[in-house]
Amino acid sequence: MKSIINQHRSNRKLTTLVENRTTYNADYAELNIFETHAVAEKVALKFDFPIIASMLSGQKIMHLEGFESFDFFPGESVVMPSNKEMIIDFPVASKNKPTQCLALGIDAVKINEVVDKFNQHVAIENENKSWDLDATSSHLINNTDINHLIERLTYTFTNNNKSKDVLLDLMIQELIVRLLQTKAKSLIINDPNQVFSDTRIGTVIKFIKENLTNKDISVDLLAKKAYMSASHFHKQFKNTLGVSPIDYINSEKIKFSKKLIKESKNSRMSEIAFKSGFNNTSYFNRQFKKMEMMTPQQFKKSVSH
Repeated sequence: MKSIINQHRSNRKLTTLVENRTTYNADYAELNIFETHAVAEKVALKFDFPIIASMLSGQKIMHLEGFESFDFFPGESVVMPSNKEMIIDFPVASKNKPTQCLALGIDAVKINEVVDKFNQHVAIENENKSWDLDATSSHLINNTDINHLIERLTYTFTNNNKSKDVLLDLMIQELIVRLLQTKAKSLIINDPNQVFSDTRIGTVIKFIKENLTNKDISVDLLAKKAYMSASHFHKQFKNTLGVSPIDYINSEKIKFSKKLIKESKNSRMSEIAFKSGFNNTSYFNRQFKKMEMMTPQQFKKSVSH
């Protein structure tokens, strides 16, 4: 991403020190890159179309409706409905180290087209068939798939080639689907009012949470709980949540293992792995590193200071 932004900076015009805006246009979408070179407070931004905003460098403090104020760092994104105001503070921006952020706006017609397709694919009888983007804001942290996709989109927007609009159209469709999957996953997994508990996917998620350390959880068992064939269940689960059943189970087990590492600092990693529902330590280590970008031992050191 750094080389992409350097290329952008070599071509853009700087007309203001606070939220200098450069816009790249395409069919159904526009990419805005904002740069701020001075400390500032209470800068307001509003778009008349839904956007996904991603931090590239520096730090912002975001004030959004429905959220406590939060620090906004590189690698994080927010999804904003149309006509919702963002109030932004820039605590550390300077001429040599500007705060940089991109805002990708997507035409509502394109979003609705992809949303309709998505809802047809994830609908199970009459369940889970009304996912939407343009209702509430979302704050996304450490979403690797979306970060990679935004990087590819930015590269394509800022480089002219004959296939630019075709490539962007495909990537924007993928981005909308991944955002919908992220939203569905968040709503189903963090379901305090049990809205989805009587749906098939919701029932399976509840079962996994209640039997997380059970080493005998399999796709076949979960498919039976959902009253589906194993292949159909696997497809529906992944279409709805964006991850396979096994990857979801492993991510929950790793989350649980991190809790155990923090609480029982004298335990051996083999004990942590076993208590977290893993049959062997090497598989636990591989899954932990895959999801956390560090080994369990490195994580232990990071929380023991």
